[in-house]
Amino acid sequence: MRKYKILVVLPFYGGSLPVGRFAARGLEQLGHIVEVFDSPLFYSAFKALKQIKIGVSNLEQLEQGFLHLVSQAIYAKVEEFAPSFVLALAQAPLTRQILAKFRQNGIPTVMWFVEDFQVFTYWRAFAPCYDFFAVIQKEPFFSSLKKIGQNNVCYLPLACCPEVHKPLSLNPVDKKRYGSDLSFMGAGYPNRRKVFKELVDYDFKIWGTEWEGDAILTPFVQEGGRRVSPEEIVKIFNASKINLNLHSSVDWIEISKGDFVNPRTFEIAGCRAFQLVDERSLLSELFLPDEEIVVFSSVTELKKQIDYFLKHPEKRQEFAHNAYIRVLAEHTYTHRMETLLDFITSKINLCSVGEDKLEISGLPEEVRSELELFLANLGLTLNSELEEIVLRIKEKQGELSELEAALLFLDEWKKQYLGNKI
Repeated sequence: MRKYKILVVLPFYGGSLPVGRFAARGLEQLGHIVEVFDSPLFYSAFKALKQIKIGVSNLEQLEQGFLHLVSQAIYAKVEEFAPSFVLALAQAPLTRQILAKFRQNGIPTVMWFVEDFQVFTYWRAFAPCYDFFAVIQKEPFFSSLKKIGQNNVCYLPLACCPEVHKPLSLNPVDKKRYGSDLSFMGAGYPNRRKVFKELVDYDFKIWGTEWEGDAILTPFVQEGGRRVSPEEIVKIFNASKINLNLHSSVDWIEISKGDFVNPRTFEIAGCRAFQLVDERSLLSELFLPDEEIVVFSSVTELKKQIDYFLKHPEKRQEFAHNAYIRVLAEHTYTHRMETLLDFITSKINLCSVGEDKLEISGLPEEVRSELELFLANLGLTLNSELEEIVLRIKEKQGELSELEAALLFLDEWKKQYLGNKI
């Protein structure tokens, strides 16, 4: 299998941030060389702009200038790292100007848009700027993207990371703190608030943020509605008898019957934990209903299922085990990145690792020996890549030798006139 160098660009914050980190890990597990542009490092400075008490117009100009600066920093990273392609997650700070520059210089760009296209509509402005667009929904999103000129569209559902989302043996303290008959982990969207008011007779714990202002639900919101760490989320999934998985909706409709499947579905399965999931049109393609997953389509049905499965722990274990087997076999981030790479390479030829090795066949023996000695002094061999040689030369101090200067010139010439091979 060919190996690639990939730069993963994270967003400042939000639900796609952990997805980006998991995607990077999945690419590394496939053997690729991965670097991550950690955009959250800049987020505190970006937020600080709102504290300087200026008008909306000036603030917007400053925010756009800041985003452009971060975008230029990403481009500088690309120039140094020379990746085979750039993978950006939803809301990554890449401006259209920088994306155009990538395209002009032959650097492929990929967006994994892990959001609901009907709610977050900024994709209309950015989708045509990317060479590839991976999404968690199908029609009518595919057709909408093609209408605006994005033809390289790939359906790429979310997944779990088995090293993180896994079964745990919890101690008694964690079991008491995180455990309950029924739990939910997520933000307080309107539809969830409406449904959860029907569940207040259960041993119910609500975890996550944005649950303020509801007197009925406040007693069920845990630890002041603080932000919960990824490690704690895994403990919640493991400790709960029933993990309630109700997809978000900005409407007050109780069960929205949407299409995409959220990351929680895969993550709970990865913990070998039991869950009840609201009906989703794409769910049956990923898990077998009534064998691996239990689906509800109304609050009445949900309450019946809660009552039944609380009385039948063996059934909970059966469903949890079946979903666990499925998710490890088909729904990890390694699987997703393999699918994405197959899609990209079916369209273009990427420059893979090793294609920039020095060409030494046919060199006179004395030249070969001199080059071998030179590389040995750098701690390298004749099989080293040009980029690695250049990095070692740049780390040295003092005047450059003629050979060092020639290699640096060759590297700059390649970047300037050849760019990436597509």
